[in-house]
Amino acid sequence: MQATAPVAQSTVPWYVWCSVAAVTSAMIGIHWDISWHRSIGRDTFWTPAHMAIHLCGVLAGISCGYLIFSTTSRRNSLLRDCAVRVWGFRGPLGAFLSAWGGVAMLTSAPFDNWWHNAYGLDVKILSPPHMVLAVGIFAVHAGALILILGQMNRAQGVLRRHLQILFLYVGGMVLVCLSVLQMEITSRSAMHTAHFYRLVAMVAPPVLAGVARASKFKWAATAVAGVYTLFVLLIGWILPLFPAEPKLGPVYHNLTQFTPPEFPLLFVVPAFVLDLLWQRTGHWGIWRQALVSGTVFLAVLAAVQWPFAGFLMTPAARNWFFGTKYFGYYVPATSLYARYRFFPAESRFWQESAAALATAVVTTALGLTWGNWMQRIRR
Repeated sequence: MQATAPVAQSTVPWYVWCSVAAVTSAMIGIHWDISWHRSIGRDTFWTPAHMAIHLCGVLAGISCGYLIFSTTSRRNSLLRDCAVRVWGFRGPLGAFLSAWGGVAMLTSAPFDNWWHNAYGLDVKILSPPHMVLAVGIFAVHAGALILILGQMNRAQGVLRRHLQILFLYVGGMVLVCLSVLQMEITSRSAMHTAHFYRLVAMVAPPVLAGVARASKFKWAATAVAGVYTLFVLLIGWILPLFPAEPKLGPVYHNLTQFTPPEFPLLFVVPAFVLDLLWQRTGHWGIWRQALVSGTVFLAVLAAVQWPFAGFLMTPAARNWFFGTKYFGYYVPATSLYARYRFFPAESRFWQESAAALATAVVTTALGLTWGNWMQRIRR
C-alpha cells in the first residue's frame, strides 16, 4: 500500500467503535445462540440471541456503507486520499470487507429459516446456512482488523496506542470466532487425540502470528489469547445465571439454566512462549521462524492441555468455574462425553501427530506472511 500522511484525528473514529461493537455483538450472539440450541432447542427466529448476531451485520453494513458513500461523495473527506477504489466507490479497504460481510450475514437469515423448514430442526453448527453466516461474520472481523490497522498505521502517539489496543482486542475476537467453528469437534473428550491438536493448529497459530507481526507489540500473542480466554470465561460464567428449559426432545438432561461453552483452551500459555521467542527471532526468515514457532506452539499446548484435559474429567472440575457439569439436553447419558471419558487415540497416532506439526508450521508461516502484508496497510 502507498504511504499516506498521518491521520488528522486525535480520537478514535466513530466507525472504528462501530466495528468493535459489531464483532463483539456477533460473538456474544453466537455463543448465546449455541447455548440456546443446547438448552432450549431451535426456537423462533426472533430470539434475543439471533438479534444480537444480526445486529453485527446491521452495524457493519450501515456504518461501513455510510463510510464508503460519504468518502466517495465528499471531496473534502479526510479519508479520500487514503482510500481504495472498488467499482467507482472510495473507502477504506476494511470498510468494503465489513460491508460485504454484513450483507452476507443478513442474507444467511432467510436461508437458515428455509433450511430448517425444508430439512427439519437441528442443533448443528456446521450446516450450509450457518457457513454462509460464518463467512459473513469472519469478513466483518477481518474488515474490522484492517479498518483499525489502516488507521493505526497512519496514526501517531496516543491515538496509535489506543488503536493498537483495539486491534489486539479484535484479533482476540477473531480467535474466538474461528474457535466456535471447531466447537463440536474439539470437545474435552477429544483432547487426548492427535487429531484435536491438528484441528487447533489450523486456527490459532495464524491468528497469533499474524496479529503479533502486524501490531508490532511485543506481547501481542499473549494479549490476543488473553482476550479469547477472558471472553469465553465470562460467557461461560454468565449464561448459566439465566433460566432455560428444553422445548424439544428427546431430553436426556433436565435443564433449568443455559448451557455454557466449555472452558477455554489454554492458548495463553503457548502464546506467551511465542512472544518470548519472537522477541529474539524477529530477524529470521519466515520459514525458519515458522518451523520453530509451529513446533513450540504445538509442544507447549500439548504439555499444558493434555494434563488439563485429564483434570477436566475429574469431579473437581464439575462446578461453575470450570463448567464440566453442564450438558446439552440432547446429549445421551451413555455417551463418552457425558460419562467423562476420552475418545480412543488414533491407531496411527504418531502419523496424525506429524500431520498436526506440519499444519502448525504451515499455518504459522501463513500468519507471519499475512502479518507482513498487514504492516503495509495504510488504506
